[in-house]
Amino acid sequence: MSRTDAATANVTADIGATEYQTDYQAGQDNVNPFGLEMHNPVFFISAALTIAFVILTLLFPESANSGLEATKAWTLQYFDWFFVISSNIVLLFCVAIAASPLGKIRLGGAEAKVEFGTLSWIAMLFSAGIGIGMVFYGSAEPMAYYTDWGGTPLNVEPRTPEAQRLALGATVFHWGLTPWAIYAVIGLALAFFAFNKGLPLTIRSAFYPLLGERIWGWPGHFVDILAVIATLFGLATSLGFGAQQAATGLSFLFGVEASLMAQLLLIAVITGLAIVSVVRGMNGGIKLLSNINMVLAACLLAFVFIAGPSLAILTGFGTAMLSYAEYAIPLSDWTSREDKGWYHGWTIFYWAWWVSWSPFVGMFIARISKGRTIREFLSVVLIVPVIVAIIWFTTFGVTAIEQVKAGIGQLPGGITEAPLVLFQMLENMPFPYLASSLAILLLIVFFVTSSDSGSLVIDAITAGGRTDAPVAQRIFWAILQGLVAAALLIGGGAGALGAMQAGTIASGLPFTLVLLVCCYSLFKGLMSEFAQNKKQ
Repeated sequence: MSRTDAATANVTADIGATEYQTDYQAGQDNVNPFGLEMHNPVFFISAALTIAFVILTLLFPESANSGLEATKAWTLQYFDWFFVISSNIVLLFCVAIAASPLGKIRLGGAEAKVEFGTLSWIAMLFSAGIGIGMVFYGSAEPMAYYTDWGGTPLNVEPRTPEAQRLALGATVFHWGLTPWAIYAVIGLALAFFAFNKGLPLTIRSAFYPLLGERIWGWPGHFVDILAVIATLFGLATSLGFGAQQAATGLSFLFGVEASLMAQLLLIAVITGLAIVSVVRGMNGGIKLLSNINMVLAACLLAFVFIAGPSLAILTGFGTAMLSYAEYAIPLSDWTSREDKGWYHGWTIFYWAWWVSWSPFVGMFIARISKGRTIREFLSVVLIVPVIVAIIWFTTFGVTAIEQVKAGIGQLPGGITEAPLVLFQMLENMPFPYLASSLAILLLIVFFVTSSDSGSLVIDAITAGGRTDAPVAQRIFWAILQGLVAAALLIGGGAGALGAMQAGTIASGLPFTLVLLVCCYSLFKGLMSEFAQNKKQ
């Protein structure tokens, strides 16, 4: 028996439903130069498209930036409604599944056992999902909405009590239920079809109820390639944000210019650290780093809460929760928006960003969620992030806004650069250098975790669903992620933030359609499983 045959026996789902029986073996379409596991054609097309983007961007940075911005403008003009409607549908779908009898289904079967403890499971969810973004936007986003940096949500009058309420509510809106519903659908689909139906752990498997054996052909290839490209751009955006903020923090601490070269060097160094994590494997790399992330994040959060305006922060928790509940529906409305600039620059970017991250985060949380019931899976993945978002963004956002209101430091003059806000806020608190150093360390560890887990997921997709591909392939994808982030920074020039947003929106659009179809396919699969369980 060949190495592939031994590793992946004939995949026939043990569900008693003939429509899920298949002779396909995970990795059977792979080619094996030098002992590698490269799916033909997903690996080669994905790698070729990504490398071509990097080379063309480096050779023609101005043209690349213009092309990205033009694509972004076209997408926002014609498809802003599509992002919002799709996100709303996905959220309602998740709530309905969790509340229904389908929520009793256990991922992996009735006898499946969990592989990770609850705390480590939650830690890995956050480290992979939104870690860098929460550090980057923790202070900057609420303050931006409060001070009218790029518009205000629902055109509220800036620097007013109502602006503060809406700033907190809109921030939680962007980081709460909706993004995690997007992650949850992909994660649940992957986990269910892999652990319950015996299909390979790759995006195409989620469409077996609709496409049948055709998922092993070009329809499946297309879905997987879209997932890889969306994931690479979503990750590259986050890595670019992390590099910008880490460089800004080092500039604040040591006077080193936060130049493009400094950001590129940071990407190179942290990609190297990610490779070390890749070599150490899941337990010695991602799990360990995720737990470190949670400790560092908790320390920074506790410091800001204690050293900051603690009473105002405590009051802000309730304000953020009530404001989120009050404004969630108006902020989800895609018709007759008078705050178009803010709506496009923030909400649509976020929805596209979450969609582009969904293959990555979804597959990652699928891999670590075996043994959970669907209700437990959806409850934790949806509810816990809302609680964390309220605590995190209220603590950092209220602290920054109170400094603005009191005329303390540089923040009252408004935002000059988003990556700088966190350090300008910490500058006016006790032990500014120690706190800023902790923030930079947290960013770096989040950076490494995201790169490592991202390469793990992309490698699984491009290895035909095999999860035991050689480490060298994960190293390849970790390096490629760093190159895409570097290309976006170089291509964007002074407007690097806009270039990264443009790349995310462009790559997120086609995968949004995939996400909607996935909901229907998942529902069909769950109904089949539920009916089979009732017979037993």
